[in-house]
Amino acid sequence: MRESCMDGYDRKILLALQEDGRLTNAELSERINLSASQCSRRRARLEADGVIRRYGARLDRDGLGFGLATFISVTLATHNRDNAQRFDRLVNGCPEVLEAHALTGEMDYLLKVVVKDLRALSAFVNDTLLPHDSVLHVKTSIVLETLKETSALPL
Repeated sequence: MRESCMDGYDRKILLALQEDGRLTNAELSERINLSASQCSRRRARLEADGVIRRYGARLDRDGLGFGLATFISVTLATHNRDNAQRFDRLVNGCPEVLEAHALTGEMDYLLKVVVKDLRALSAFVNDTLLPHDSVLHVKTSIVLETLKETSALPL
């Protein structure tokens, strides 16, 4: 679905579901002033079109013992498709990696990683990233404070 094909009600549905993905169609109906059956049809279309990719719970990282958030910049050993694919497989196999972004500039990738503590971070960097044949250089930055964290898009 193209963004231009969505109307105001679709945007209202998306905004409400970004805020609370557990809303029933009846609750959604009350929030956006549209019938529950219309909300249901529109939600189903947004899901089928891939605009809504999934639903999930936001967990409390600190409450679950993942007290250390870090950003790790990675430079690849060589710049070719095979090496990039090896690195892709590596990060996709690491549950500590919440996000992985390919970048322009000095570094090739930026990883958002959460671990329990410094010992776990050291193990991840020294036992997982650095020994991997796709990786040349790693630079780690520890998050001191998070000022904003959201996955909501600015609709």
